[in-house]
Amino acid sequence: MTLLFTLALIALLAVASYNRASWNTSVGIAAATLIVGSIAGAFGTFSWLLFLAIVLPLSLTNIRQQYIVAPLFKTFKKITPTMSETEKSAIDAGTTWWEADLFCGNPDWKKLHQYPKPRLSLEEQAFLDGPVETVCAMLDDWKATHELTDLPPEVWQYLKDNKFFAMIIKKQYGGLEFSAYAQSCVLQKLTSKSTLLSSIVGVPNSLGPGELLQHYGTKEQKDHYLPRLAKGDEIPCFALTSPEAGSDASSIPDFGIVCKGEWEGKETLGISLTWNKRYITLAPVATVLGLAFKLRDPEGLLGDKEELGITCALIPTSTPGVKIGRRHFPLNVPFQNGPTQGNNVFVPLDFIIGGPKMAGQGWRMLVECLSVGRAITLPSNSTGGIKTLALASGAYSRIRRQFRLPIGQMEGIEEALAKLAGYAYSSDAAVCMSTGAVDLGEKPSVISAILKYHLTEQMRNSTIHAMDIHGGKGICLGPNNYLGRGYQGAPIAITVEGANILTRNMIIYGQGAIRCHPFVLAELNATTMTDKQAALESFDKSLMGHIGFTISNLVRTKWLALTGARFTKVPFNDETAVFYRNAARYSASLALMSDICMAVFGGSLKRKERISARLGDLLSYLYLVSATLKRYDDEGRQKEDLPFVQWSCQEHLYLCQRALADLINNMPSAVLRGALKVMLFPFGRPVRKPTDTLEHKLAHMLQVPNASRDRLANFIYVKDEPLNLIGKQEQTLKDILAVEPLFDKVCRAKGEKLPFMQLDKVAQMGLEAGILTEVEAEKLAAVEEKRLAVINVDDFDPKDLLAGNAARAVSSEATTA
Repeated sequence: MTLLFTLALIALLAVASYNRASWNTSVGIAAATLIVGSIAGAFGTFSWLLFLAIVLPLSLTNIRQQYIVAPLFKTFKKITPTMSETEKSAIDAGTTWWEADLFCGNPDWKKLHQYPKPRLSLEEQAFLDGPVETVCAMLDDWKATHELTDLPPEVWQYLKDNKFFAMIIKKQYGGLEFSAYAQSCVLQKLTSKSTLLSSIVGVPNSLGPGELLQHYGTKEQKDHYLPRLAKGDEIPCFALTSPEAGSDASSIPDFGIVCKGEWEGKETLGISLTWNKRYITLAPVATVLGLAFKLRDPEGLLGDKEELGITCALIPTSTPGVKIGRRHFPLNVPFQNGPTQGNNVFVPLDFIIGGPKMAGQGWRMLVECLSVGRAITLPSNSTGGIKTLALASGAYSRIRRQFRLPIGQMEGIEEALAKLAGYAYSSDAAVCMSTGAVDLGEKPSVISAILKYHLTEQMRNSTIHAMDIHGGKGICLGPNNYLGRGYQGAPIAITVEGANILTRNMIIYGQGAIRCHPFVLAELNATTMTDKQAALESFDKSLMGHIGFTISNLVRTKWLALTGARFTKVPFNDETAVFYRNAARYSASLALMSDICMAVFGGSLKRKERISARLGDLLSYLYLVSATLKRYDDEGRQKEDLPFVQWSCQEHLYLCQRALADLINNMPSAVLRGALKVMLFPFGRPVRKPTDTLEHKLAHMLQVPNASRDRLANFIYVKDEPLNLIGKQEQTLKDILAVEPLFDKVCRAKGEKLPFMQLDKVAQMGLEAGILTEVEAEKLAAVEEKRLAVINVDDFDPKDLLAGNAARAVSSEATTA
């Protein structure tokens, strides 16, 4: 009887903990069970004494705080690493959204699907169908990248005239005031034509003067600069990165000294600025320079504080002493990017963005704006690139033949195509969901880091897969190569806006653990409170909640592992149910492992970058799965799209599982490793990678026109016009599929399998033998020229490959001769 009641008590408390019951509810359940057990003779005096010895100290606030919490608080303050002001600003910046649900171990799938699907306004759709299509048709990307190393003047002017640089600027200042989702769609389409084009358009609409002015600028600054930026009269850049401070941007050595100087013939209170910046996009052509520097006030002209901190100012590049014009050459993607310097450049104090009152607030301004901009520009450019690669590789694989069959029917090619299709679907889902969050008013700092890292990595991997598929077609640069520049430039997106190694190892979980955990931030804040009693009470409340949270996740994790999450509620009982269940299971595992790692490593967790990276991977892959499931539902749960969903969910859940296993294997104690394996994987690892059969389906879907393929390629420039290689190839695919029955008809009549080449001769053969009509023969022959255009590569006269001074020297010699 005692055993049965004890087991019943444990089971009831486990259920209460699983459902996150309060302390008082759990105590009430335990007391009620003890009373019933006592009546039945199962429990006696010892049981009650044990119960009271546990419950009373924890329930009586004064006793708990004085004898339990206070010593723990003292220890906690000793082992907790101090945070700098810049770290605090980064932590405080932005908001938490769906990632917080995933981090807490109990995602509410109904809540996920209630977030509205982003939609374009009529004005935004018209911009995509009009000016965006027009500028894509105007640009010869080979000429721009190989000959001009810049956009042609007429393209620059068109971008200015049609306010491409003003998508984020409000209408009251003459801007377009587009949604984040619309900005993403525009950048995706531009990327599908030219990474040079999308890079130049993306930067002014991301972190830069326009964004900073709208949020923090004075009325005078807004009224002066924003209309000029909207019309393209000003070209902005923002200079943050220094040779000595790249990823550690808070350590910039550039400085400004508050002093008096002469401005426009009058003595003015201002700043003497000295800086040396590099990697600054648009700096060589900028007319207005946003500058981040450390401001000092040694003479106390602004107050009694000498070191004011990072400050942002806006400086016309015509100001005496401002040096711009020289260019970097980032991997043959020649967007305008270069260094800028200045030495003792004097500007008025009013040049500070937001005016003198914002002196020292620059880092907060930057990280708050970065949480939005980083969720849009690079993820959108990467997504547009991935979708274009998937579309182009599918078409090429169906057109190009080896061994008398399309190369897309070879299993090795199928494997690469499937990855392209899966990445295209999941990256589009993630950027759509995240820009939707921005449009809801969120500033998703953690999500933006997830997108920046994982979508740029998926883009890099997709580029490699596409190059493998295209072979020689991909490696020979020329006017007919649509892969080469993207392949060369892939590391650029990996490097900028926070290098990917830094983003994965430090930022995603470093910010996520503190921002998304329901109790950690409150515990950390308690250590900085000056009122000791208030600090103790705050820590006490957070600690008790944290303990209950950990116990709940322990119970949830064990139950979900034992049952395979089969009893977890899911919003849809169809083929996607297993993905919701496994995501819920690994969400609970993430919450538990996060607390375990905090307990095991303490303050040193900050330096355990590989541990942090794996925890961040868990959160990231769960977010990508969530976005995939939401996209499928938002688009009406189209059954024909299910293979994309299955591949993306299986792939990312498998990677999530692997990250969890690697995390366990790197725990410092063998006993802990063994216990965690039994707890988290009692029956082995349940998730398997996508099967060959599934990948065969995806590869086939990329190679023939269909509704799913069209949805995968939304917001990609596919117009069939002379300067659009992707559009021309798409039309060639349709034409080849249309004449294949005619080719097969000739083969059957001849009784042999002819090679799918020299189709003009096959057409003549069929016409002469009476197999084809004249119209059919003309159709078959007409496709041959298009087919050859797809598979052929460029070649050059050697002198045409010479650049710069060498080319001019050859031209001069030829003229002399």
